[in-house]
Amino acid sequence: MSRPIVVVKVGSSSVVTSEGRIDTDALSKLVTEVDACRGSGWRVVVVTSGAIAAGLPQLGLRADDVKGDDVLRAASAVGQTSLMRAFEVALAERGLLGGQVLLAPTDFMLRRRYLKSRGTLQALLDLGVVPIVNENDAIADDEIRFGDNDRLAALVAHLVEANQLVLLTDTAGLFTADPRTDESASLIEEIIEIDQTLEEAAGGPRSARSRGGMASKLAAAKIATWSGVETVIAFAGRPMVLPDAVLGVTGVGTVFRAKAQRLPARKLWIGFALPASGHLVVDAGARRALERQQRSLLPAGVVAVHGDFDPDDAVEIQDQDGVVFAKGQVRWSSSLIAANLGRRTSDLGDGLPHEVIHRDDLVILPD
Repeated sequence: MSRPIVVVKVGSSSVVTSEGRIDTDALSKLVTEVDACRGSGWRVVVVTSGAIAAGLPQLGLRADDVKGDDVLRAASAVGQTSLMRAFEVALAERGLLGGQVLLAPTDFMLRRRYLKSRGTLQALLDLGVVPIVNENDAIADDEIRFGDNDRLAALVAHLVEANQLVLLTDTAGLFTADPRTDESASLIEEIIEIDQTLEEAAGGPRSARSRGGMASKLAAAKIATWSGVETVIAFAGRPMVLPDAVLGVTGVGTVFRAKAQRLPARKLWIGFALPASGHLVVDAGARRALERQQRSLLPAGVVAVHGDFDPDDAVEIQDQDGVVFAKGQVRWSSSLIAANLGRRTSDLGDGLPHEVIHRDDLVILPD
């Protein structure tokens, strides 16, 4: 039986100080806990942020002063070197070897690249190496990116078929309200289902150095749990937080229980990571065909279109009562859909795809 795998994500505020220095004490703590997990039979993948935060001060810049993504990409290239050097030193002190893996969204969207990425990570784990994963910010496409490393970590957990995802942050987990403003807020220790109430309680970013925040961690937990991966959000500064998380110690943070269903990586990306550029309203027959028969969405079933979008954009699909039940990547633009509402496939002009959304690009969302 293969050893279990945990993916641990650590944010910028946990590895880089407010002055932009690599926090070597925090890295040493993390690596010590990675080593402890390995000693108890777990294989560990680390997803780290912090390259941009570390690179900006080396260039004499502050985040507030940067006008343009090209400079942020340059800062990432500089900071990534420092970050990996610090990881290399911390790992070597425990007799461990790290391997850098930079990923882009297309590594999950394209089947060939998905398989190669999985093969590389699997080989590193088999060789006893600790993979250190980050988004390839230096060449990131502004229109197609993960948005934050929480989502990346959830997709990596799916990629390596992890048993657990641990999101380390600067708070103890998800609370009943924002603990920054509500003293009565209490920690939620276990969550079976992520609903709108929880999403509203997630709040915004806690740190100026972080692109994510609790809301992005909740989104990552949704991706991971629908991958069949149990997820824990916990405080990075808690002593032995990672070993306690994999052991299921009570009170370690907020635990999100995994779903029995496991969605393919591409559908996870479409359903939970791509922002929606609009939405389509479909009739009852189309909803039944999509949900029960796993059909593609045809123009005959579309009764309304909202938003301005192009082919390959993601859109939400809702019924005539306003209930959003699916999401997908369209093959038609919004204007073309609007011009062909309700038309049968046989009435379409030559050269048009028959499907507004093909079933391979369609995700039925959880209730």
